[in-house]
Amino acid sequence: MLAYAATTEGIRIVVQPVYLDGQSEVLHRKFVFAYFIRVENHSHERVQLLRRHWFIRHSSGRVEEVEGEGVVGKQPIIPPGKSFEYNSYCILETLEGSMEGTYLMQRQNGGLFRVTIPKFTLRAMAN
Repeated sequence: MLAYAATTEGIRIVVQPVYLDGQSEVLHRKFVFAYFIRVENHSHERVQLLRRHWFIRHSSGRVEEVEGEGVVGKQPIIPPGKSFEYNSYCILETLEGSMEGTYLMQRQNGGLFRVTIPKFTLRAMAN
């Protein structure tokens, strides 16, 4: 599994996408991908993940923008030296596409900052 990573202000995001052949329907242009994310806190203070902002690009040129609170129904607090992991999925209408975005994080003192989610490629039948 190919991994993509980016670090912003001591917060490292690692993403591993996987094509889900068994849940995809090629004839109906439904290509399902899971992605596994690890948020690592390499800073010296605890942070909380408040919001997500995604751009999902289909190779047809269509772009979906998704925003919302937390991830998978949670707004995790991540102490220094610890990490938080979750997985989710997306559905493309094309064989290939990409995702990228940001997380809005909050420091202990209430300060807000954005962390880059690296752009990662989604490619059907690439596992």
